[in-house]
Amino acid sequence: MEPYELVKKHDEWRSKCLNLIPSENVTSPKVRAILASDLGHRYSVRRDEVPIPLPYENIYCGTRYADEVEALGRELAKELFGCRHAFLQPLSGHLAAFIMLASLTERGDLIMSIGHRDGGYPGYEPYSLPDYLGLRVAHLPFNRSEGDLDYERCEEAIRRLRPRLVILGASIILFPYDIKRIREACDEVGAYLGYDASHVLGLMAGGQFQPRALEEGVDIMIGSTHKTFFGPQGGMVLTNDDEVAERVRGNLKRRTMDNPHLNRIAALAQALYEMREHGAEYARRVVENARALAKALDEQGLPVLYGHKGYTRSHQVLLDVSELERAFGKPYGRLAELLEEANIIVDRGGRLGSQELTRFGMGPEQMEEVAGLIADVLLGRARPEDVKARVVALREAFSRVLFC
Repeated sequence: MEPYELVKKHDEWRSKCLNLIPSENVTSPKVRAILASDLGHRYSVRRDEVPIPLPYENIYCGTRYADEVEALGRELAKELFGCRHAFLQPLSGHLAAFIMLASLTERGDLIMSIGHRDGGYPGYEPYSLPDYLGLRVAHLPFNRSEGDLDYERCEEAIRRLRPRLVILGASIILFPYDIKRIREACDEVGAYLGYDASHVLGLMAGGQFQPRALEEGVDIMIGSTHKTFFGPQGGMVLTNDDEVAERVRGNLKRRTMDNPHLNRIAALAQALYEMREHGAEYARRVVENARALAKALDEQGLPVLYGHKGYTRSHQVLLDVSELERAFGKPYGRLAELLEEANIIVDRGGRLGSQELTRFGMGPEQMEEVAGLIADVLLGRARPEDVKARVVALREAFSRVLFC
């Protein structure tokens, strides 16, 4: 079969699904059009991107509009996130994390981040990015009953271990951090403070989740551009620190990348523009829907964590996977597969995300309906194939991408 035919099958199927994976989103028609534009064939090397003097603004001719749209994207990012420096070139959030580590640490340095078992990003575990860069890793103490850092123990650990870099942000992130307390501890030992905002970048841009983290004391913020932020897949690096910006710039061209994929950068610029115009309402509704979904799932009898804190202040809802596995006598991964048979797409970690359904115009009323569909499958009240028909009908009623 021709690959194009398989992609058509994928598109048709996913247009009939409810996607609740918290690390995915959908782009607008204009963003998709830019990704498929002539920019995808072209190269660019600007004078300010290379360490050697050049007599030209760009090594390549033919970049007049490409350079202009990238400059516009940088200005939009600086406006949205309240920063002086914005780098749109990283090809992924993971690569943006690599650039942050490479820019602010040296071999043998210690970094501190949230551990994977507490919902932290696996990329900061000793076997991942730190292994490439020769870094040591310690985990920030975490209070699982509250879904947040254990701040008193964090402050003590930072003072005692004296890391070079402390990283906030995680793959499971439901509540904002007390940046001030961590910043003060970092200042005592001369540590940089980073924030991996991959999951909440769109909520930050929309003013719903620590929207001024850089002003609160974060030295560098990185993130993926395709989770709550509704851009193309890629990464971003943001900072207010001129020295940090120079270090980041030195780890881009000819080190972690060559051609910056101009179509992706232009598509990101379009998404930044759309976020500026519609982000506040979008982000507000994403959080509203997440809380409505969590409450409805709880009322359906499913184990949702952190009800005593209003469940969440982000796009994420977290199910108690251990309790589900005990109740149903099977791995949660199998439960996720049952949901997929009903065209309900989730990950295998117990996280649910409201951002994509929000993009299609769903609100709290539909979140109650979605919770009922999930419960019907997991509680065995209906066969997945019967639930699937109801999922398709709901999805057909909400098929147009909004906030763009």
